[in-house]
Amino acid sequence: MRRLLITTALAALVAACGGSGGQAQSPAAAPADSRPANAPDQKPAFAGQTRAPEAKSDVAVQVTTLAEGLEMPWALAFLPDGRLLITEKHLGQLRILGTDGKLSGTILGLPAVVGADQGGLLGLAVDPKFAENGLIYWSYAEPAADGTNNTAVARGRLAGDRVENVQVIFRQTPSLNSTKHYGGRLVFAPDGTLFVTTGERSILEGRAQAQRLDGTLGKVVRINADGSIPKDNPFVGKAGVRPEIWSYGHRNILSAAIDPRTGKLWEVEHGARGGDELNQPEAGKDYGWPTISYGLEYSGKPIGQGLTAKEGMEQPVYYWDPVIAPAGMAFYEADLFPAWKGSILIGGLASKAVVRLVMQDGKVVGEERLLTDLNERIRDVIVGPDGALYLATDSKNGRVLKVTPKG
Repeated sequence: MRRLLITTALAALVAACGGSGGQAQSPAAAPADSRPANAPDQKPAFAGQTRAPEAKSDVAVQVTTLAEGLEMPWALAFLPDGRLLITEKHLGQLRILGTDGKLSGTILGLPAVVGADQGGLLGLAVDPKFAENGLIYWSYAEPAADGTNNTAVARGRLAGDRVENVQVIFRQTPSLNSTKHYGGRLVFAPDGTLFVTTGERSILEGRAQAQRLDGTLGKVVRINADGSIPKDNPFVGKAGVRPEIWSYGHRNILSAAIDPRTGKLWEVEHGARGGDELNQPEAGKDYGWPTISYGLEYSGKPIGQGLTAKEGMEQPVYYWDPVIAPAGMAFYEADLFPAWKGSILIGGLASKAVVRLVMQDGKVVGEERLLTDLNERIRDVIVGPDGALYLATDSKNGRVLKVTPKG
């Protein structure tokens, strides 16, 4: 979405903060986070781009621990039979929580990972045709022979306590000597293609790569389920450009989900000191990092030239300053929590919350911080087949939690 001219009618709509999944707010309603911004002189490009009014759904919930003692669980994914896949980041382990509540041992057959810092075993996806082919997909920090590492995606057939016929279907290039900003969320689109989110590996060499099209750092990648390139990708056939690129100019995308109402991909990516972004990445578009960004460097200095907008670069749908440190993400369309229908739910690490965004016409009109009483870093949030929320907590004694209405 480019810098917009907001009409009086749209400004009034945003101020009213109505829409699905939230209660109407007065124009003077306070934001969900009232802490001072890291970059107070930066102004949003359009009304409602940041600090949406707090939207209180007043839903009483019950939180049940389904599994504990997990080492930094990173991703959750349901199998069609109701079993739950769980990745443990640093250990590089895949586990399965059975419908009987029992946690499996390590599933064998997965490749080695770089299990340090932000690296390890990361995202998960289940093939839409799992009932026929038994395939699961995972992303991970892959060690290279020269001592560098990269984000990779593999798939294999789940057979009992092991994964068979493992194939690496994507490797991020170039491979760098860094243990940060791997991205790693995997999302199947309605057409069966697979979106892979990446990071730019944090170091300066990687940052520059986010704007380059001859590599896949700081990108959203779109591939077929076997790793081949969809013919309708935006850069197919262009010399010197990686054909798997869908969008570029991203920092570190740790949240991604398909909007079931539109079939479109949305993502949330990490900023530095301020600048976490909600985007709806479109084919071939540039989302600006590191040329434009909200927030500051961790040192407190401006990011690059301190620009927040530039012609030809996309504005985020919404941004946070201070940050929420986003993790997993889901659209809520189930019936178990009627007040949340139409909302986006985002796991928060620094914010130690599930962040609920009230959406209207593709824009954020309200924000709520849920489950703050847990005081837990939320690494993943998914909606189960029963409409309940399932969360992974980010710690060395991590838990899988189930959230249902109370009473």
